[in-house]
Parts: sequence; C-alpha cells; structure tokens
Amino acid sequence: MTTGQQHTGNLRYAVDIVLCIDVTESMRPVLDTVKESALSFHERLESVMTRSGKAISQLRLRVIGFRDFADRADDAIEESDFFVLPDQAPEFERFVRRLEATGGGDFPESGLEALALAINAPWEKGLDRRRHVIVLFTDAPAHPIGTPEAMAAHTYPMHIPRTMDELFEEWGYASSQTAVMEHSAKRLVLFAPDTEPWTGITDEWSLTMQFPSKAGEGLQDVEMDEIINTIAHSL
Repeated sequence: MTTGQQHTGNLRYAVDIVLCIDVTESMRPVLDTVKESALSFHERLESVMTRSGKAISQLRLRVIGFRDFADRADDAIEESDFFVLPDQAPEFERFVRRLEATGGGDFPESGLEALALAINAPWEKGLDRRRHVIVLFTDAPAHPIGTPEAMAAHTYPMHIPRTMDELFEEWGYASSQTAVMEHSAKRLVLFAPDTEPWTGITDEWSLTMQFPSKAGEGLQDVEMDEIINTIAHSL
C-alpha cells in the first residue's frame, strides 16, 4: 500500500515538508549526514505516526539547496518540486544525492531567500488535516534578504519579499491577512547557529523552534528524532 492510500478512521492526514539545506563549502563535513537524514526522513516519520495510531494519507517532500547569490549566481539555489513519497522516492533520492558542498564566498549565505521560497511553496490545501513544515539546515548566518549584491544576480527570485518585515508578514500570525501559509498547519524548524537572523526568527515568529548548530558537528540523531516527533504529535 502506498502512502497515498493509507488512512486512519475517517481522517486523512497530509504532510508537506520543505527541506532547506545549506550546500556551501563550509557544510562539506556535515552535508552527508544531512543527506542521509533527509533520505530517511519519511520512513522515520511514518514509523512514529504508526506508533501513535495514525497514518499519513499523503506525504510530500521538497528540497531547496542554497548557497550565496552574491558569490555564484548560477547555482545559488537548487530547487526541486514536491516529491510524493514513497512513490517518488527514487527521484527524491537522486535529487538529494547530487547536492554538493561548494562555493559560499563570505560566511553569511542566502538562507533567507531559501526560507522565502519555502514559505511560498505550493502547499497541499485538501484532505482533512494538514501539516506544512519547513526545516532549514545551516551552519552560518544569513545575509539580509534583498541586498543589492544578491538582487543583481540574474537568477535572483524577484517574486520573494525584499525586506525582513515583508518576510515576516508572509509568515504571518494567527489573524494575519498577509500570511501565505495556513496558520494552523505551519511549523518552522531551524537547525542553525545561535546568531542573527535565526535567533530573531525563533524569538519573534510563531510556531518556530531552533536546534542550535555548530560548524562541523552535523545533525545528531536525537535532534532529528525531536523534529520528527514534533511533526507527528502535532497532527
């Protein structure tokens, strides 16, 4: 039985996950760990859901690899469509495995642009219960969104917010009229250093949690388990 055919009782659960992954040179020691975590994500999530007496009717994963627009425009963003799992697991694995840690220039990267693209993903709107999750992996701070140097890149996504305030408005709050994500469905999980802009986002944005990272230490299993448990137990 595929994921899309599973259900529990009369409720159908739809889970969309966008993985934003820093793929710059400084992430080389940890990128393989992040890749393996990404590739096992759906199996581990389904296992936790099953133990909770629930099943996922539809599970989709999307990947956004990011570097630095001001450093190398041609591959500053490597973005996939949503993959329906497990049916499209081979395509998902091919996309993830071809990500390589290269480039980056100065220490801050274009993580906020990746986050903006994730927020504006084509999220599932149907089924009975939905969870829309963005998980961002980085060992670096981020350039301010919409800097002139980044926007000069021919690949820069001009449809995303130009300021941090605009990005916050798109994330939104419970009664927000400008939010682009469904408030009851969304979650943001940051595996990122204790530095701006990530600490500010964690403190000020709703439905957000942060697992502090350090360059070269990778993603520990217990942290991935906490992320998966957070998703499963919120359905």
